[in-house]
Amino acid sequence: MDVRSFCAQSRVLVVAGKGGVGKTTMAAALARMAADAGLSVLVVELEGRTGVSAAFGHATALAYDATILSAAGATVVEDGADPPAGAVPPGTVHARMITPDDALLEYLADHGMKRISKRLVSSGIIDVVAGAIPGIRDILVLGKIKQLERERVADLIIVDAPATGHAMTFLTSASGLLAAARGGPVRAQAADVVELLTDPSRCQVVLVTLPEEMPVNEAVEAAYRLEDEVGVALGPIIVNGIDEPPGQVGLRAAGAAARAGVAVDATTEAALDAAWAFRHGRVSLQAEQAARLATELPLPQLRAPFVFSATIGPAELEALATSLARGIAAIPQHEPVAP
Repeated sequence: MDVRSFCAQSRVLVVAGKGGVGKTTMAAALARMAADAGLSVLVVELEGRTGVSAAFGHATALAYDATILSAAGATVVEDGADPPAGAVPPGTVHARMITPDDALLEYLADHGMKRISKRLVSSGIIDVVAGAIPGIRDILVLGKIKQLERERVADLIIVDAPATGHAMTFLTSASGLLAAARGGPVRAQAADVVELLTDPSRCQVVLVTLPEEMPVNEAVEAAYRLEDEVGVALGPIIVNGIDEPPGQVGLRAAGAAARAGVAVDATTEAALDAAWAFRHGRVSLQAEQAARLATELPLPQLRAPFVFSATIGPAELEALATSLARGIAAIPQHEPVAP
C-alpha cells in the first residue's frame, strides 16, 4: 500500500497511546510522511505541548490559529478549483492547538454571542457549566475537529490525543452525552461527533506502543475498549523505539576486533561483550513483545526505530517518517486496516 492510499482511508487520524511511548513524536512523523507524499496536513494538539512544533524545528508552542510547520515548494490545486478558505496547501503541514475555552468562544461568536462570550469565560461560569455537564469540554473540542473535517481544510487531520486514560474519556464523552441529553444543541453536537468517530472513512485511531510488556498490555486493552465503547475503527498500530540488532550478530568483541585489526585489552573486551549481550537480549525481548502484540491484536504493525537523540528535530523526524512509510508499503493493498 502506498502512503497516499493509506492516508485516503480516513480524513482524521487520532493518535493515542500510553504516556511516554512517543505518541506526539509519531503524530509529527505521520504528518511529515503524509506531506512528503504531497498531501496537505493539519495537526491538532490538545494538551499545549511543544513536541510537534519542536520536531519540525519550531521553538514556540502552538496557538489556536494555525501555524505553518512545513511549507511545500509549490502549491498545486487539483482541477483548477479554488481551495476552501483556510485550507492547507498540498505538501504542507499546519498545526494548531484546540482548547475547550477557545472552541467555545468561536462557537458563541459564530452564533451571534461574541459580545458576551469572553465575559462568560473570564467570569468562570464556563467552569460551572462544565462541572454540571460531564464531557462538555471534550465535546467542544471534538466538535471543532468535526467542523474542520467537514470543511475539508486538509487532506488529513492528525489529532495528537491525550494519554490513553484521558483519551478513553475524551473519545467516549460524545456517546455518554448522546445517551443523557434529550435534545438541544448539546445533543446535536454529540450526535455529530459520534457520527464522525464511528465512520471509518472519516476517522480512525492509530495506537502507539513500545515493544515492552506493560505498554503492549495497555495497547491491547485500549484497542478493544475503543472498538467496544466508542465503535471507532483502528488503523495500524505503531511500535516505537525498536532497537536495531547489534552488528556482527553472533560475533563478540574479540572476533570483531580481530576482523577490524584492532587490539583490545581484557577489560575493554569484557565491557564490549557485556554491551553486546545486553543489546542482543533487548532486541530478542522486543521481538517477543512485538510477536505477542501481533497475536493478541491482529493489526498491521508500523515499526519506528529507537532514536539515539535527546531531542527530536527535523532530521530525526524525516528518518521516522521514512520508517513509517516503509511499513505502510509492506501492507498489502487488499488487506483491511481495521479488523
